[in-house]
Amino acid sequence: MTGQDVPVADVPPAASVCLEVMRKRADFLRAARAKRSGQPGFLLQARAREDQEAPRVGYTCSKKIGNAVIRNRAKRRLREVARLVLGAHAKQGWDYVLVGRPNETVSRSFEQLVADLTRAVAKVHA
Repeated sequence: MTGQDVPVADVPPAASVCLEVMRKRADFLRAARAKRSGQPGFLLQARAREDQEAPRVGYTCSKKIGNAVIRNRAKRRLREVARLVLGAHAKQGWDYVLVGRPNETVSRSFEQLVADLTRAVAKVHA
């Protein structure tokens, strides 16, 4: 099977919202003081901004997660989950921060992480 022979069912849906990446510490600190939704695979922090610009997403994995290899793996998984779920469910003018959990973010199945983020976003926006 070549790269062009991918079945249509295996292709993830196109993201309907363009996500920007948060880079400034002040944005992460503001999100930490806002709404939270703890899930088994990670913690979601979310806040509504004053503007109605594109939603932003940030990722945090501390040294409690493990060494650099494990932290990078956790962040890669969180980025992909955010692309799939937040691309469809994120609201304009919101910041989302995904905080990795020791052992769980890396070892939890990908389908469970997707379900966790879907639940967390629904809880934050309820």
